[in-house]
Amino acid sequence: MLANESLAQLEILCKQLYETTDTTTRLQAEKALVEFTNSPDCLNKCQLLLERGSSSYSQLLAGTCLSKLVSRTSNPLPLEQRIDIRNYVLNYLASRPKLAAFVTQALIQLYARITKLGWFDCQKEDYVFRNVIVDVTRFLQDSVEHCIIGVTILSQLTNEINQADTTHPLTKHRKIASSFRDSSLFDIFTLSCNLLKQASGKNLNLNDESQHGLLMQLLKLAHNCLNFDFIGTSTDESSDDLCTVQIPTSWRSAFLDSSTLQLFFDLYHSIPPSLSPLVLSCLVQIASVRRSLFNNAERAKFLSHLVDGVKRILENPQSLSDPNNYHEFCRLLARLKSNYQLGELVKVENYPEVIRLIANFTVTSLQHWEFAPNSVHYLLSLWQRLAASVPYVKATEPHMLETYTPEVTKAYITSRLESVHIILRDGLEDPLDDAGLVQQQLDQLSTIGRCEYEKTCALLVQLFDQSAQSYQELLQSTNSSTMDIAVQEGRLTWLVYIIGAVIGGRVSFASTDEQDAMDGELVCRVLQLMNLTDSRLAQAGNEKLELAMLSFFEQFRKIYIGDQVQKSSKLYRRLSEVLGLNDETMVLSVFIGKIITNLKYWGQCEPITSKTLQLLNDLSIGYSSVRKLVKLTAVQFMLNNHTSEHFSFLGVNNQSNLSDMRCRTTFYTALGRLLMVDLGEDEDQFEQFMLPLTAAFEAVAAMFSTNTFNEQEAKRTLVGLVRDLRGIAFAFNAKTCFMMLFDWIYPTYMPILQRAIELWYHVPACTTPVLKLMAELVHNRSQRLQFDVSSPNGILLFRETSKMITTYGNRILTLGEVPKDQVYALKLKGISICFSMLKAVLSGNYVNFGVFRLYGDDALDNALQTFIKLLLSIPHSDLLDYPKLSQSYYSLLEVLTQDHMNFIASLEPHVVMYILSSISEGLTALDTMVCTGCCSSLDHIVTYLFKQLSRSTKKRAAPMAQESDRFLHIMQQHPEMIQQVRATSSTPPLAQMLSTVLNIIIFEDCRNQWSMSRPLLGLILLNEKVGVGSVFTLAYWKSHDYCLLQGPNAHVQGHSTHRYSSTQAILCMFQYILFIYFTALLVSLSNKWPSHCATNKLLFSRTIHAHKDSVHRAHFMVSQSIHLLGNFGAILAFGFTVSCVISGPYIFPIYCIFATVNHIQYVMSFYKTNPCINCSVLNVTSCDIVVVPPPTAEVCAPYAIW
Repeated sequence: MLANESLAQLEILCKQLYETTDTTTRLQAEKALVEFTNSPDCLNKCQLLLERGSSSYSQLLAGTCLSKLVSRTSNPLPLEQRIDIRNYVLNYLASRPKLAAFVTQALIQLYARITKLGWFDCQKEDYVFRNVIVDVTRFLQDSVEHCIIGVTILSQLTNEINQADTTHPLTKHRKIASSFRDSSLFDIFTLSCNLLKQASGKNLNLNDESQHGLLMQLLKLAHNCLNFDFIGTSTDESSDDLCTVQIPTSWRSAFLDSSTLQLFFDLYHSIPPSLSPLVLSCLVQIASVRRSLFNNAERAKFLSHLVDGVKRILENPQSLSDPNNYHEFCRLLARLKSNYQLGELVKVENYPEVIRLIANFTVTSLQHWEFAPNSVHYLLSLWQRLAASVPYVKATEPHMLETYTPEVTKAYITSRLESVHIILRDGLEDPLDDAGLVQQQLDQLSTIGRCEYEKTCALLVQLFDQSAQSYQELLQSTNSSTMDIAVQEGRLTWLVYIIGAVIGGRVSFASTDEQDAMDGELVCRVLQLMNLTDSRLAQAGNEKLELAMLSFFEQFRKIYIGDQVQKSSKLYRRLSEVLGLNDETMVLSVFIGKIITNLKYWGQCEPITSKTLQLLNDLSIGYSSVRKLVKLTAVQFMLNNHTSEHFSFLGVNNQSNLSDMRCRTTFYTALGRLLMVDLGEDEDQFEQFMLPLTAAFEAVAAMFSTNTFNEQEAKRTLVGLVRDLRGIAFAFNAKTCFMMLFDWIYPTYMPILQRAIELWYHVPACTTPVLKLMAELVHNRSQRLQFDVSSPNGILLFRETSKMITTYGNRILTLGEVPKDQVYALKLKGISICFSMLKAVLSGNYVNFGVFRLYGDDALDNALQTFIKLLLSIPHSDLLDYPKLSQSYYSLLEVLTQDHMNFIASLEPHVVMYILSSISEGLTALDTMVCTGCCSSLDHIVTYLFKQLSRSTKKRAAPMAQESDRFLHIMQQHPEMIQQVRATSSTPPLAQMLSTVLNIIIFEDCRNQWSMSRPLLGLILLNEKVGVGSVFTLAYWKSHDYCLLQGPNAHVQGHSTHRYSSTQAILCMFQYILFIYFTALLVSLSNKWPSHCATNKLLFSRTIHAHKDSVHRAHFMVSQSIHLLGNFGAILAFGFTVSCVISGPYIFPIYCIFATVNHIQYVMSFYKTNPCINCSVLNVTSCDIVVVPPPTAEVCAPYAIW
């Protein structure tokens, strides 16, 4: 009765969750169902819901809850229970083929999840979760509904195994995916192709919903097989950059047989347009198979069949009217060139006809610009690659691109010009509003347009002259309509963008004087248009046209202005003839004139202002160009008049957000570089330049001195001011200039910044610019902070830094609980800047930090204690979840452990454990900078501990510092620091990190192996008393291939039992031999270099790097021998292992291998005396591998003679 009531209540909650429109009711139902999911009896109730539930929603709840139960990493379900769930789900689906679609999907997802997570689980020598084809056979032999379920199971399983799960290690995912690829994927793909052949051979009634659904699921299955990440390189499924499908060599037969390719082309022509996009998606993948799968003759034959299929589609293009078909076909065309060379394409028999059809299809597509605009990218990508290959093609057959690329270029240009009137007339979405899409297409067009550039240039000149003349006539006419003017401005906008793109596509080694003269013709016309539009800015302006102008200037700058650019006489000759611009200096004057004009008239338009300032910033970077710029009158005007009077964006605009002032930093960075050129030690010139900023600081100081002031005005003035100063500070990278800035700001104006932090600590828009300014001021970039020996400025600067960090840190901690979605903006961003600031000042080498304690100054201690408070307020997960925070924290920790270990040693035990835990987690981070910082920090900590321990054991030890003595005392008084890092871990922290480092170095593709190996010697020496062998064993099993269930001896302390098949056991044994070899090697090396000095660490790291390659070769030979030869391969594998190990870069004594074999026998002898284990050393059939502690370092040492 209670069960029935409980089920009824759950069904009510499900309906409330999925059907109700009341938000409160839905939230309450969601909360109750979350509690149900976490309840102990969830599993039993889920089964009752599936059996007795009257609604589809309750069945959906049961399926999703079961998926969560089998996916959890803590307290996993036993193997027998997971087998029962798997079998129950299959029987349930078989007996109820007409469930609601979302229920069927949830149960299939459950089956796929169980199968993936239990892929390596064994029961009685059988991989119980791998018989997936057998599981679905009974579905395929039944009704159409059952066939759909069976095919969907395979499709979902393939997709599930292909997707990485963030809750499980990536290495485990790749091992499962690789095993599935090798054992099952090809059989599944073959099955899908066979079923598709059967379907194509029958006259299916595709109007029947069930038959239509079956064919769709079969195509999805085939596509999922072809879309599988075969070698673990596809990290972003949405990206089309990785155009090669890494088909395994064992699949060659399927692709050498032309019937596979022909099957999909035949299906495309025989099924309705609603299904054909899936067929084309499969063809896209088939066209992308790796080139090395075929030899030259096979590849030519395969390409010929592929091109024939494409030709057939182009000759019958009716189905391409469907947008999805059209999109996939464009992708297929793009893959023709991305995977094959132009020299191979031209040798195809029907190439002339195919390239003509493709050209016509492209021209037609471009003319219908409103149809599937996102697909144009693939067509332009095809022609871009074809045009770029022209200089390198060596085939004698004509490529005919000189005929068709001008047609494609003309179609693109004319279609864009013609679209302007239609867009304005009908109020359609303007493609120019999508700057990213436009820039992408223009980058592609730049290469296409440069092929047969004479024709492109002639077309652009003709169209530009027509539009410019019409535009000028409309401006002069008194009765011209606004629409007509807007149309011509839109056409000119496209033409300016395109001219800039084709100029930017110039390649120095492939360009001629004639092409440079053509560039000159185009540039002259754009500059003349600029003069016309600038003359009208007082009355009206066109934002899109101005952005096009800026894009043109940027492209021109890249090609024809700069230190490394070879000046083109032809271009400047034409500019001189038409516009009187004789050299680069005069062209730069045009640039600066345009920049000033834009800042004057478009100061309130953020897109134009930011792009204009970015152009100015780019011009100020070049060594020669900046020296030419500073001599211009217009530049001197900017240096002497950078006020809101002349540049409106510098004013305090109450209508704009504080974040809109970011462009001011860019502006003052450029001005700072320009000022530095001739500044030298002229303090008067510097003071003159700083007058506007001085006035702004005085205004803010006056506001702060009164009790009542306009807070918004004060905020805007201050934020703008500190952004200006940050730009100047960034530009001043020379000591002389920076010292002028420092003397100007300190001590006069520093209290204003401190006061702003006190007042607005809870307003990130105010605190972030102030903190970033301070971080820039303390950054010793280019050694600019080198104070005189008699100057206290370094210490004074640190005091101000400490005060700001302390002020901000203590106040930000008073915010209390911050919503998760706002925690970074309100708290963590400011903290990360404080960490960066502290790191910069501690590593700047301009402060002697010993004087603070010597003279009783608490500035250093305050800053470090605030750092600890801020650190402890951050959950461990957040340290790695936010990249900027993690980078700033780990870089600061590296500096602290290097130069301030006495402070780390003085911390409380729980703080030290927090830091050690963060290092342990950071070692496995994906960010190489974080991982490297953790290795360095760990190396410094280990070095410090080793030195202190070594010093304490000497008979005539020097007196240790109080902190060092306290640190060692704390480690003795608090064994939990040695026994655990986390509450759930029983491994000593240093031992755990040793196992982590070993695991990464030996078993993973370590990108920073040198950094990883640096702390290894110290960790081994420190862990001698812990037992190096047990630590290495931990690392081995932690990284092992198999995820196994706890066996009957799991309750025995120090033992864990795992069941293996005979092949697994043999492979495991030989892998363990290799690992013991590496263990003995490390112990041997640590005995050879027992002191933890820099030289020994260097030698140790070099040796580890040399031996890792030997271990990898040996492991590969072992696994391949067993894979190819079965259990008999174990005999050969041992020979391979020994030969590989002793053929490494250093000769390692053979009796070290015998020692490892003896250790294996020692482990196996334990099995014989254990009644729970059934195994034999000579005839391994099935065994429970019991991980027992191997010999310690002292036991291994005699065998590890170097």
